[in-house]
Amino acid sequence: MTIPRRRFLHLAAGAAALPAMPRIGWAQAYPTRPITLVVPFPAGGGADAAGHMLGERMRVSLSQPVVIENVTGAGGSIGVGRVARAASDGYTLIFGT
Repeated sequence: MTIPRRRFLHLAAGAAALPAMPRIGWAQAYPTRPITLVVPFPAGGGADAAGHMLGERMRVSLSQPVVIENVTGAGGSIGVGRVARAASDGYTLIFGT
């Protein structure tokens, strides 16, 4: 099988450029600031207690503060809407049942 000269030169140039490219991609550190955990149920209920327990475990394992926000109303739709409108950076989470 013969390779046309132009194709061969393209492959050779690509192979020569490979060592110059970094081989390892580094991920950004996460989390670097406090995380907000939205609990769309009233304070003092079972979901609130479970949300606080989860937030505490997250705080210990991630070494960042976890802020618990109880956003009630409309059967949880208001809290879900708040999280949906938040920046999509992974720092606003929802606790649902």
